[in-house]
Amino acid sequence: MTKSLHYRACHLCEAICGLAIETEAQADGSTQIRSIKGDAQDSFSRGHICPKAVALQDIQNDPDRIRQPMRRVGEQWQAIGWDEAFDLVAERLSTIQAAHGQNAVAVYQGNPSVHNYGLMTHSNYFLGQLKTRNRFSATSVDQLPHHLTSLLMYGHGLLIPIPDIDHTDFMLILGGNPLASNGSIMTVPDAEKRLKAIQARGGKLVVVDPRRSETAAIADQHLFVRPGSDAALLLALLNTLFEEGLTRDSHLPVEGLEQVREAIAGFDAQAMSARCGVPAETIRQLARDFAAADKAVCYGRMGVSTQAFGTLCQWLVQVINLVTGNLDRAGGVLCTTPAVDLVASTSGGHFNRWQSRVSGLPEYGGELPVSALAEEMLTPGEGQIRALVTVAGNPVLSTPNGRQLEQALDGLEFMLSVDFYINETTRYADLILPPTAPLEHDHYDTTFNVFAVRNVTRFNEAILAKPDGALHDWEIFVGLAKAFAARNGLELKPTMAPEQMIDMGLRFGPHGDSSERKLSLAALREQPHGLDLGPLQPNLAARLKTPSKAVQAAPELLLADLARFAEQQQPAAHELLLIGRRHVRSNNSWMHNYHRLVKGKPRHQLLMNPADLASRGLVDGQRVSVRSRVGSIEVEVAASDEVMAGVVSLPHGWGHARPGVQMDIARAQPGASANDLTDERQLDALSGNAVLNGVPVEVVAA
Repeated sequence: MTKSLHYRACHLCEAICGLAIETEAQADGSTQIRSIKGDAQDSFSRGHICPKAVALQDIQNDPDRIRQPMRRVGEQWQAIGWDEAFDLVAERLSTIQAAHGQNAVAVYQGNPSVHNYGLMTHSNYFLGQLKTRNRFSATSVDQLPHHLTSLLMYGHGLLIPIPDIDHTDFMLILGGNPLASNGSIMTVPDAEKRLKAIQARGGKLVVVDPRRSETAAIADQHLFVRPGSDAALLLALLNTLFEEGLTRDSHLPVEGLEQVREAIAGFDAQAMSARCGVPAETIRQLARDFAAADKAVCYGRMGVSTQAFGTLCQWLVQVINLVTGNLDRAGGVLCTTPAVDLVASTSGGHFNRWQSRVSGLPEYGGELPVSALAEEMLTPGEGQIRALVTVAGNPVLSTPNGRQLEQALDGLEFMLSVDFYINETTRYADLILPPTAPLEHDHYDTTFNVFAVRNVTRFNEAILAKPDGALHDWEIFVGLAKAFAARNGLELKPTMAPEQMIDMGLRFGPHGDSSERKLSLAALREQPHGLDLGPLQPNLAARLKTPSKAVQAAPELLLADLARFAEQQQPAAHELLLIGRRHVRSNNSWMHNYHRLVKGKPRHQLLMNPADLASRGLVDGQRVSVRSRVGSIEVEVAASDEVMAGVVSLPHGWGHARPGVQMDIARAQPGASANDLTDERQLDALSGNAVLNGVPVEVVAA
């Protein structure tokens, strides 16, 4: 039996760690994975991997994974041929649109879409033909404020400055936990070593979080902050920088800084301390320490995006970096120069060109906030959603008020899912089309190279052969597009394989034909460990996409949102506020069917401060009922001083024991869905992003 060694990057989270995968050919002609280890020759990840990478073999071998198209007939699932499936989709969606209009069909694309370049290159080949304004994605669950802020300030939603973590002297993290997430909108493999290296060279790490997270535990300073109040802390920091003369000039063209200073004048540390729960003098000293550092980074991630003022938070993060001279500066925050440059090759985006039918929520980049998805299905009238296409998504567990969404899905006339599991969402589908497994197709990280802490590039060859009768995801969308076009008399533009598109992107990119490197797909194929293209460099001035070619420090929408912030009603003193939490062995809702990732001590419990337990007559390990406006769950509670008083923490993505789910390991896990508690009416009113942190709840004995 022949053994082979292959190299590629892990695609399961944003860190894109390099892997060395050993396979062995079997006597029956099949190939088995023998080991998955970190690739020590990958200069970016440096041999580091997390437990998720090792579970790639569990995905490949999972008996619950669907391997052929399945049609639901009553309560049963039956195999169906590809061509018959494509024709069925074309017939049903065309009929529904003919009767009720184009917007009667909706689309939801899940987070794994950006981890698979075939979906990125080809999904719109079919979905674009639908011409529906009812498009939704996971973007409006957890990261829309990043993109809207960059669109307003820099002119492009993907022009997001990235922490220069390897060269900074001071890193301030709000609402981020890189030790669990492996970085997020900051592609940073081996995050723990990189953070500790800051400290080793005499720098400082400060973490602001309502929970003493894994990252907070290694920080030089951890500050508890009241959930949902990070905007108050950030306003106080920025106010202190202005008032104490701690700002530095920027080399960038900037418009509106004086307007910012005037607009935030009333939000000083003393006034904001009562709102965020951080002492005023602590806030002032943090501002002084940040400004005194030669090179500093302020980085805010999911915890500050998923709250009522998420966009305000992300804007303030950018302005703090700007006024301290750390925007577009080595050791501060910098924009990448990726080999495939999505900023140069795509439009900057648009905002609020249309609104959702029921609640009037704004679109961003052609997508509506996903919190509106269920109400658009449930509310009768012209434009009601009657059919849904989901792509690599599980919104029942991943979006607010999952129980309401279940009700909405159950009433659809037709539902198609491109997925390889019958999960909490796809169990409602009429048809499921499964793509090949990750190791059976090639891959290029179009998105995460844009957010990487170094300029890197790698093409990932398929490790295992494509099974007979299987289709890659891009081939599925080509098949759907052809069937839909044929039925409706549409003319399709020619397309090409994803790898050919990447070759063009590389050749026309900043490291391609016009550069000394002359990168191409052929050149990358000769570099199985990937290529390091160097550290991030200042480049923002030349890349700005705003009409004036200047940084817009004071977008009118954000200045106006300060009035909403000032008027916000504060939570009652006795009220408990719910937050989420991440774990390195998990990623959203879809990694709980792999024994390598769910083994070990349980991680599903509700964490609660001992003082809050005692005041409610509850004890550690007890079953409790957690209630919010939208529903209730039962879960085991665990006493923990990791969370501040008045805060409870429940991890996202659990709650798999629902009827019809065909994921045996996941169904056997305890735990409940945090999104059975989150409220679709609680939003960042500016962007429409979901609020997952700071949700008022009640906890009582079950």
